[in-house]
Amino acid sequence: MRAPLHSGQVGALSGSPMKLQHLRDIVAIAQNGSIRNAARRLGTVQPTLTRSLSELERELGAPLFERHAKGMAPTFLGEAFVKRATAILNDVRKAAEEIEQLKGNPVGLVTVGLSIASHLRLLPKALGPFRKRFRNVHLRIVEGFYPTLEAQLKSGVVDFYIGPDPGVALPSVLQKETLLFTTRSFLCRVGHPLAGSTSLKQLVGASWITTSITAKAENELGGLFERHGLPSPHLAVQVQSALTLLTCLANSDLLAMAPTHWMDSPFASRVIGKIQISEELLPASLIVVKRADSPLSPAAEYMLDLMRRIAGEAS
Repeated sequence: MRAPLHSGQVGALSGSPMKLQHLRDIVAIAQNGSIRNAARRLGTVQPTLTRSLSELERELGAPLFERHAKGMAPTFLGEAFVKRATAILNDVRKAAEEIEQLKGNPVGLVTVGLSIASHLRLLPKALGPFRKRFRNVHLRIVEGFYPTLEAQLKSGVVDFYIGPDPGVALPSVLQKETLLFTTRSFLCRVGHPLAGSTSLKQLVGASWITTSITAKAENELGGLFERHGLPSPHLAVQVQSALTLLTCLANSDLLAMAPTHWMDSPFASRVIGKIQISEELLPASLIVVKRADSPLSPAAEYMLDLMRRIAGEAS
């Protein structure tokens, strides 16, 4: 019969129990690409990390890294282990932060993934109240869309995401809720030759830029043109950043279908304009995505509640 786990132990298959230190070391090696860089990052020495890695590989009975001249890269099994170890370490960190916050000591880290529409519509009113209540909590805001943030949501690096619905089934470890619906418009650079168009038909033949929000980015635009009996639009550029999309719009003749609230940005309103067509564009839903199996810390939950409240007022 195995002895019970002691403090700092997370279980193992055989031999000496696996420790949180092992997980920290392995994640650091994966993130920094070599034992030397990981040791420097952790403030320790290389032999300590080498011994830690050897112990864990012996315990698991499998190599976790491939050694190369320029460093180390996770094996197939190593990648899976690093993902799991990262999630465990994030959960341990959040548990410690939650206890401190519940004790009345508001410290820790909250990481939120927001699309540009969420930045413009929800963040301005939420930032002040959050900072007032959790002044000593470090707030990290990542701009992006669900596909670019999925791995960080699954590992717990990002606490929650608010942005457009990707239109695909989420992995079981994640859950979503619909927050609000936002109107959309066709956007172009100021002075675009098609800026004065009043119908979708006049935009046939134009080139478009889109984000990688949905599994098949051409579906939304293509479906719209198809419903009106028009040929499929030419998707010339696909990006993963709203800032990249706005930059391309402002410096080319590309067109885009995007949330109308993008025009609330001081940068966008100076260089981007709306094309006022008569056809109605279906609204886009903004959703919340977070881990299904791990509660948010009080600080992260408060930030999400603020944004839910603001979304309710805006709808």
